Amino acid sequence: MPYISLDVFVSGDRDALAMGPIALIFAEDDTELASTLSHHLDQGFRSVLALMPDTFALPPEIEDRVRRISFECTTPGIVFDAINQIIAAAAPGTWFFYCYNAEYLFYPFCESRSVGELLAFHAEERRDAMLTYVVDLYAEDLGKYPDAVSRDESCLDQQGYYALTRCAPDTGEPLERQMDFFGGLRWRFEEHVDWGSRKIDRVSLFRAQQGLRLLPDHTFNDAEYNTVSCPWHHNLTAAICSFRAAKALKRNPGSAFVIHSFQWRNSKRFQWRSRQLMDLGLMEPGQWF
Repeated sequence: MPYISLDVFVSGDRDALAMGPIALIFAEDDTELASTLSHHLDQGFRSVLALMPDTFALPPEIEDRVRRISFECTTPGIVFDAINQIIAAAAPGTWFFYCYNAEYLFYPFCESRSVGELLAFHAEERRDAMLTYVVDLYAEDLGKYPDAVSRDESCLDQQGYYALTRCAPDTGEPLERQMDFFGGLRWRFEEHVDWGSRKIDRVSLFRAQQGLRLLPDHTFNDAEYNTVSCPWHHNLTAAICSFRAAKALKRNPGSAFVIHSFQWRNSKRFQWRSRQLMDLGLMEPGQWF
């Protein structure tokens, strides 16, 4: 079902925002757009919103299953504004997920359990948001795949991740149960990445509530939403396996011609399985067995 704008969608289809979980997929380009939408449809989201330019084509079997909204991602900050507009229009308590094209949500045991089951358990632990780590994917051979994107021959870094305690910007005091996470291509090629884009933590799964706002650094104005876990034990975390950084590094004129390979001693072929991500410590099953 197509909509000519986000304003038309939020004012005319409130039923789509009343029941979650809902996936918001923002298309910066058409790279792996169909596979991104298909991946999240298969995970059991009640609604998948495809926010994308009118010129992008989708296979009919996918277009019939998503709500297509005419949207351009080119203006800085527009994605955060759109998410906040949707939060304000949604029923409180509705679960949302957001990502970009060529990004794929993985969570513990996702091969046999739906995203609805995941979030039902998380809500039972009195959690209204879930931390996700953006795990950079890249093509094994850039000569064969010059845009750095290949689902069949994709790699990830199996080491090189670290966390720093997040501090309040005004006082410098450590924030309780909040961390800044780094690693992947943004760490290895940091000289080509703006400081504000180097973190790999993103609160991508969250429940709407009155007054909630997503901030430009992928955190929320509610401090509890930004915490790694509750005070009592480790909670579930998830991963977003993403070609976004690799694409950007190969398209940016400042880095495209100096990077001939993303391979290094800690590169490992991605198996597209949640067990691999758990074994590498890139997501946490918590108490969910």
